[in-house]
Amino acid sequence: MTTPEFPELGFYGLAGQPASSRDLLDEVRAGEALGLGTAFISERYNKKEAGALCGAAAAVSESITIATGATHNNTRHPLLTAGFAYTMQSLSGGRFVLGIGRGIPILQQLMGIPEITTAEMEDFAGIMRRLFRGEMVQNHDGPAGRFPLLLLDPTLDEHLPMNIACFGENSLRLGGRCFDEVILHTYFADETVVRCVDTVKSAAIQAGRDPDDVRVWSCLATISDLIPYEKRLRGTIGRLASYLQAYGELLVRTNRWDPAVLERFEADEVVAKHRWTALDAAGSTEVLEHIATIIPDEWFAASATGSPAQCAAAVRHQLDLGCDGVIMHGATPAELTPVVEAYRQSRP
Repeated sequence: MTTPEFPELGFYGLAGQPASSRDLLDEVRAGEALGLGTAFISERYNKKEAGALCGAAAAVSESITIATGATHNNTRHPLLTAGFAYTMQSLSGGRFVLGIGRGIPILQQLMGIPEITTAEMEDFAGIMRRLFRGEMVQNHDGPAGRFPLLLLDPTLDEHLPMNIACFGENSLRLGGRCFDEVILHTYFADETVVRCVDTVKSAAIQAGRDPDDVRVWSCLATISDLIPYEKRLRGTIGRLASYLQAYGELLVRTNRWDPAVLERFEADEVVAKHRWTALDAAGSTEVLEHIATIIPDEWFAASATGSPAQCAAAVRHQLDLGCDGVIMHGATPAELTPVVEAYRQSRP
C-alpha cells in the first residue's frame, strides 16, 4: 500500500446535498489520485448512510484512509458498530478510522434518540477497544447502555483507530485522553483553534499519553473562486447559516462572538421562513445573498476563499495554528485540485 503524498490533508465525501450517492466513487478515486490522506464520510439519515458509503469507498481505493466523520454511537447496537468497523478494517486493509460525534440535540429529540453525553461516548470507546482486543464484555452496565454479553472475535487483538468530532471543552478533553484523532468544527476562529488544540494536547498529557499521538484535524471550509457562484454561496454563507440554525448559541459561545448578532439572525424574517430546512440546501441565491448582509464578514473569515493560492495559504495557516491536519470541506477533490496544486508548490 502506497503512502499518500499529503497525509495531512483530507476532504469530506458527498459534502452538502449530493445528487447521487454514487458521486462518492469518483470523489474517492479523485481524492486518492490527488494524494489526499483521508476521505471523511459524514452521515445523514437519507442517502448518506455511513456503513454503505464506507464500504463503497474502500472498494474503489487502495491507499487513502477512510473515516467516519462522524456517526453516532447510539443509533446502532455497539456490536453492530464493532462489526461494521471490523469489516471495514478487513475490507480496506487497515485503512479505516471509526469516528463518532455528539450530534444535534434537537434532531435527536425529534427522532426519540437520547441525547449523547460525554460519559456515554467515553464508555462506548472503551467497549470498542475491549472488543478489538478480543475480550468478552460481560454484564456491562454503563453510560453507553446495559449489555449482558458482547463478543466480536476472540482471536482478534488489534487497535481500532477512532476519532471524535468535538465542539465543547468536555469533548475536547475526552478526545485528548481516549481517542486517536479529534475533528474540530467548521468556522472556528483562529483563537478558538489554538485554544482547542491546547485543550486536546493538554488532556493527552494529563492522561499520560504522548500529545503527538492525538491528531487534531481542522475542518476548514475551502471554496475557491473557481467554484461556480451559487455553489460558493451554499458552501460559505449557506453552510455557516445552517450551523447557526442548528446550534448557533454553541458556535457563538465557543468562538466568543457577539450573541446579539445571533439574535438578529434568528429574528430575521427570511431566516424564520426556513426554520425547519437547512439553508445550505434550501436557500435560494437571493436568500443566501440576503443572509450575507446580516452575518459579519469576520464570522466568514474562518474559511479558505479566494484564489487557489489564497486557499492554500489558509490551509497552511491552520497547520501554523497547531493543527496536525486539515479537512478541506465543502468541495469535491476535482474542485480542490487547483488548491492542492498551489499547496504543493508552497508546502513547508
